[in-house]
Amino acid sequence: MIRLAQRRIGPRSLALPMLAALAVLAACQRAEEPRPPEVRPVRALTITKALAGDVVALNGTVQAQTEINQAFRIGGRLVERSVSIGDTIHPGQPIARLDQQNEQTSLLAARAQRDAAIARQTEAQSMYVRMRDLVKERAVSQAQFESAQTAARAADSAVESANSQVTLAQTRVDDTRLVADVAGVVTAQGAEPGEVVGAGQMIVQVARDGARDAVFDAPPRAKAALALKTPIAVALTSDPEITAQALVREISPRADPLTGTFRIRARLPSPPAQMSLGSTITGRLTLAATEVIEIPPSAVVRSDRQAAVWVVDPKTGTVAARTIEIRSSDPNRVEVASGLAPGDVIVTAGVQALRPGQKVSILKAQP
Repeated sequence: MIRLAQRRIGPRSLALPMLAALAVLAACQRAEEPRPPEVRPVRALTITKALAGDVVALNGTVQAQTEINQAFRIGGRLVERSVSIGDTIHPGQPIARLDQQNEQTSLLAARAQRDAAIARQTEAQSMYVRMRDLVKERAVSQAQFESAQTAARAADSAVESANSQVTLAQTRVDDTRLVADVAGVVTAQGAEPGEVVGAGQMIVQVARDGARDAVFDAPPRAKAALALKTPIAVALTSDPEITAQALVREISPRADPLTGTFRIRARLPSPPAQMSLGSTITGRLTLAATEVIEIPPSAVVRSDRQAAVWVVDPKTGTVAARTIEIRSSDPNRVEVASGLAPGDVIVTAGVQALRPGQKVSILKAQP
């Protein structure tokens, strides 16, 4: 008879499975534990107010203080314009000419009527002289003499009227030729040969020789700081070494409906010869110094047509987005009108990777 051997189970045999189970349980517990929040390193700036006198750059042209429109006194079809933009003209120089056929016809008719009136005048005068002699001899009645006298006077009036009509017709013929009445430079033209123009319609615009202006279109923030006689430093665009000083003499009260800018005219007391009419110039206008908040452009996040910055809470070390209003900006600086106050800490680098409530660590400034 065969006996089966009995195997005792010792403590070591039970320990191994228990250790394995504990390891699995510990792993599960570690998987369920939340990860620590991500802390993103950023660079930051503490907001302060700085005293700044902003410099506004302006672009403009040199223009005459007085510009005159040259126009015909009568309407008609333009057959010739002998000057163009940029031409220099002098008084009495022909500028343009209208078709004068109708005016010449009217002049010929007026002259014919005058000739007929003169013939009637001669006949009436002859009759008056004869009646005057006959009435002295009592060969005709006083009534006949007075009738001849009245006819002679009427004939004289008819001749005067006919002469006036000839003068008017001749004036209209003369008015078909437009001549310059001032010296200057043609800056604009309003009609081309073949067009029908009206009386008073601008044919050419002439910048009169003499005093000159520096003309600029200024942004609203510059207009608010301007006053009459405010100095503007002017330089020639093609040669910045050629400079002049201009004094504001006229500020437009209304903004351009398309650009929102304001037209400024500044007198050039003694401009260099190189700053001729039509020259392109630049102007520098220094605004009064005020306390402003300026931040680097890298700190600004734009979304839905709004500008915002990430503000760091010093107590929790987290960030929150805050909307700001920008007064002005350029590639190097952004001037903030509202939304920030001295002491605020904003993120200046790493803004694109942030989210609300995220913890950050502020990097030390590099020496």
